[in-house]
Amino acid sequence: MDATPPQGSLLPATLLSTRWAPGCLGKGSGSLSLSQGSLQLRELLTGKNLKQNQPLQAPRLRPGRDLPAAATAMAQENTALSPGPEEQPRRRGRQRYVEKDGRCNVQQGNVRETYRYLTDLFTTLVDLQWRLSLLFFVLAYALTWLFFGAIWWLIAYGRGDLEHLEDTAWTPCVNNLNGFVAAFLFSIETETTIGYGHRVITDQCPEGIVLLLLQAILGSMVNAFMVGCMFVKISQPNKRAATLVFSSHAVVSLRDGRLCLMFRVGDLRSSHIVEASIRAKLIRSRQTLEGEFIPLHQTDLSVGFETGDDRLFLVSPLVISHEIDAASPFWEASRRALERDDFEIVVILEGMVEATGMTCQARSSYLVDEVLWGHRFTSVLTLEDGFYEVDYASFHQTFEVPTPSCSARELAEAAARLDAHLYWSIPSRLDEKVEEEGLGEGAGEEAGADKEQNGCLPPVESESKV
Repeated sequence: MDATPPQGSLLPATLLSTRWAPGCLGKGSGSLSLSQGSLQLRELLTGKNLKQNQPLQAPRLRPGRDLPAAATAMAQENTALSPGPEEQPRRRGRQRYVEKDGRCNVQQGNVRETYRYLTDLFTTLVDLQWRLSLLFFVLAYALTWLFFGAIWWLIAYGRGDLEHLEDTAWTPCVNNLNGFVAAFLFSIETETTIGYGHRVITDQCPEGIVLLLLQAILGSMVNAFMVGCMFVKISQPNKRAATLVFSSHAVVSLRDGRLCLMFRVGDLRSSHIVEASIRAKLIRSRQTLEGEFIPLHQTDLSVGFETGDDRLFLVSPLVISHEIDAASPFWEASRRALERDDFEIVVILEGMVEATGMTCQARSSYLVDEVLWGHRFTSVLTLEDGFYEVDYASFHQTFEVPTPSCSARELAEAAARLDAHLYWSIPSRLDEKVEEEGLGEGAGEEAGADKEQNGCLPPVESESKV
């Protein structure tokens, strides 16, 4: 297409050398999307009518009026149609297997054998929510009182005690039992052993004596069962785990020249966790060589089981370290590979509560976005006058440190190459010194021979030896 302007047009040289931005082309059909001002400006540049494909008799543009308007329209169009900065692909959020507060994000569905929950009724009641536990607690006592109250009323009704209320010569089964409400109150007094003394069973009612023994035994069993459920539910160590805190992020940095994955744990209470131990699991889906897909595959992360470092004396916050060695699943993971990976690290802290002796377990997890490469935890322990103070305001804080971006395997190979270079370079230098000394001794012997040849006498010691 000829870009020579028609004669008589007043176009600046800057517009003649203008190159059209790629964003001017439409994205849908590839056609040219032009506004009215930009269309006129292109027609002036090409000398043709773009709509009818005919030569165009370009009018004389008025400087300061027509040209700025067309240029402004073209600039606005290019700005609107040109692609903006390329957006980074958004990483799809991974569904947590274990929440940050320790709750397992798993629900049991399509459980058809529900009778199994009734075989362990005590644990089922303990695992119920508090409102359901309180409802069951109240219903257990209320229904028991109503049941035995109805039986006491039936005995009184069957014996005819309700028909002889005013007969002083009649001996009822229970004195002063004149209706169902009185029977219900007598049932409460019997089961709770209150004994107000107004309603009393007589010795002329054997069926009443048997019912009294039965209600006393069953009442004791109900008390033991329900009080036991409430006691266990109240003393559960779940709330104790709320004062065991984990750092919000895990970090990867060097420790003694080796890459380590680290996180921090702490105990907010003054009463300590006895026999505390820590574990870590890597949750990541994998596919076997046979093509089997294993979702949420669990792999152990060593945090010192072989050396005993997994057993903690949790008096102050501790940094738990997983050394990335050849046995670690992160052995070949560099910084870039780790950021593209998809996994979850679950950490589990277990121990006995010092006050109750019950086992407590606290859990947390870290996703890929919560693992910071090249960071280290800020120190929280300071020495005061006669004691150590822990500043939990800095518990979750980290700071950047120089850390190589390569994998632990590449770092180990580089260190091995360096060690090999040093190993071979030191003996070679020693050999060079020995060779230099040998050359020096050989030069001295040659100089002595030259002196003998020149008529110099050898020393006396050498003559005597000869």
